[in-house]
Amino acid sequence: MSTTTDRGPAQDSGYRAVLGAPHVTRLLGGTLIGRLPTGMAPIAILLLVRAEHGPLALAGLLGALYGLASALGQPLLGRLVNRHGQAQVLLPATLVATAAFLALPCTGPARHPIFAALTVLAAGLSTPPLEAGLRALWPHLLPDAGRQRTALALDSSSQGLVFVAGPLLATGFAAGAGAVSALVATAALGMLGTGLVVTARPSRTWLPAEFVEAMHWAGPLRIPGLRVLFAALIGAGVALGAVNVLALSAAERHHAGWLAGVMPAALSLGSMLGGLAYGRHAWPGTPTRHLVAASIGFAAGWLPLLPDPAPAVAVLGAVLPGTFLAPLLTAAFLTVDRLAPYGESTEAFAWLIACIGVGQAAGTALVSLAATAGPLLVAAVPLAGAAFALWLLHRFNDHLSA
Repeated sequence: MSTTTDRGPAQDSGYRAVLGAPHVTRLLGGTLIGRLPTGMAPIAILLLVRAEHGPLALAGLLGALYGLASALGQPLLGRLVNRHGQAQVLLPATLVATAAFLALPCTGPARHPIFAALTVLAAGLSTPPLEAGLRALWPHLLPDAGRQRTALALDSSSQGLVFVAGPLLATGFAAGAGAVSALVATAALGMLGTGLVVTARPSRTWLPAEFVEAMHWAGPLRIPGLRVLFAALIGAGVALGAVNVLALSAAERHHAGWLAGVMPAALSLGSMLGGLAYGRHAWPGTPTRHLVAASIGFAAGWLPLLPDPAPAVAVLGAVLPGTFLAPLLTAAFLTVDRLAPYGESTEAFAWLIACIGVGQAAGTALVSLAATAGPLLVAAVPLAGAAFALWLLHRFNDHLSA
């Protein structure tokens, strides 16, 4: 139902109204395409190294280096966007990342790992902050607060497609035309998505109005509430980073190879469903309350996986924490939008994304170390990360509400 006023259907905050707004579909689709390299590159790098008969340890190290560099580069590029505008930063960053992806096979990673590592580092650090840029555009595209919340829910829930479609595309290209083609496709999709975004008028013309000339050296990190939120999302990232190894470990124990891919996909499916449900209704309470409530569900959702259930139950169990993931992220982005200093929203969103990425890298490392200690400790890693996020959000709730 929508209520029409003399200013139009401002109260209609459904998905049809949001997607029907000018530029929204193009920017959302372009951002999703442009972020596919985030899901494709680690797999493409691994396949390239293995195709050259390089050790699995080197392949894993280069993939982890890309993920970490991609996360750490986001705040820096986000600050540059705040200074100079979106198109002026996103396009050069994408060109550097594209060149690095295309150059990586030429370095011969198995024979020259140092050169390969430097190339991977360049590709990761220059990952364009498309996700943060889109979040900064929502208030300009959709002035109505209800539509903004719906757009953020749609945005957060759809990001799971990057980590489902990305690995599938990389392995598909590698199987059909060789490992090098996976990197070429990664570069091409990154350029295509960024091109769709930066050629859209809202992104092309976006500039922070009357930007504060003397920015604090710490940027958004000087705000106590943002520091609490970002630290909590490192914990959430730990849970997410543990999923792939948790799924692989369960697949090997139960002799069900399909479980390694289906469990992470089930988590993403749960996130999409939860995000769509969250965005369809105007839930009572503030985003801060939603943040704590979603973190409770996210932490509790990992409990059914502790007893090492049968594969079919494990898949259903992975859906449960995923159901609360997109609402958690949506509430987090709404909280960032409220707490971020004027003119620094893109960098603040980039810090949020970076902290999740750092947590994911830590989660992967922790659960890999725990793998030899048995399934209970492996399943305890994502629970511990989610519980840490919940503790921080509940303990320092007053900072978030300030």
